[in-house]
Amino acid sequence: HSWYVFFTKRSSELLQQGKTGGQTQWGSMAWIWMLLVAGAVLLWAVSLGRILSSPTPYSLPPSPRFLPPLGDRRSRNVLLVLAHPDDESMFFTPTILFLKSKGHSIHVLCMSLGNADGLGDTRKQELYDACATLKIPAEQVAVLDHQKLQDGFHEKWDHGLLAELTMEQIQLWDIDTIVTFDSYGVSGHPNHRDVHHGICKLLHENQRGNIEAWELVSLNMFRKYSGAVDIWLSSLISSSSKQLMYCLVNCSPSRTFEAMAAHRSQWVWFRRLFVRLSSYTYVNMLQKI
Repeated sequence: HSWYVFFTKRSSELLQQGKTGGQTQWGSMAWIWMLLVAGAVLLWAVSLGRILSSPTPYSLPPSPRFLPPLGDRRSRNVLLVLAHPDDESMFFTPTILFLKSKGHSIHVLCMSLGNADGLGDTRKQELYDACATLKIPAEQVAVLDHQKLQDGFHEKWDHGLLAELTMEQIQLWDIDTIVTFDSYGVSGHPNHRDVHHGICKLLHENQRGNIEAWELVSLNMFRKYSGAVDIWLSSLISSSSKQLMYCLVNCSPSRTFEAMAAHRSQWVWFRRLFVRLSSYTYVNMLQKI
């Protein structure tokens, strides 16, 4: 009987110690999580404050060497080459606003209507509306509807055709600078990647070498959804890169929301969330092709 009493008492003591220890452990974990969340919120706030600190869009590192005057031209004629309507708002707004602030003339060439869901005509008009919010005149926007360049993950776009169609707009608008996707195309969409390869083919075949081209650097998943926080890493990489690279900062993120909201057929909940969390709303890293 005495052994039974001893073991019962000892078991109760151990159980009570376990409960107390567990509560202490959970309490410590809760504090750690609270500190992590508070740190993340503080970092986001500081990063957003850094972005909003300037009244105009700016580049990091700040340098007059980025798109300097060409000959007697004080400003550039820039062609933004896209795959679908809404690419300009989802990914390129910091670039557009920066170039506009420097007096460069922005032209937009969209290679498709974005007709994968049968909304091509609607999306075409939405692109014009979005460009209007970004102060790009309708006469400087071209949206193509080519039989061989239809929107879709399983559509293979001919690089030679892309180069040919781009060259037509270059000659029409007297373009001297191109901005487009890099080889991954931000999201990995095959149409984005084909546009990049089409531009590379154009540059390779352009014997005059009078076209300067820049690509939007694709980011890994963490950086892509780090929002304003990515300004620090983008700035560091741009400043230390051996390649010619610049980080363009959007000091008016609300302009991105306004432009994307003009794409009413696409302004669904997950794109609203994307625009808020995406680092492409706040900064663009451009690298010379």
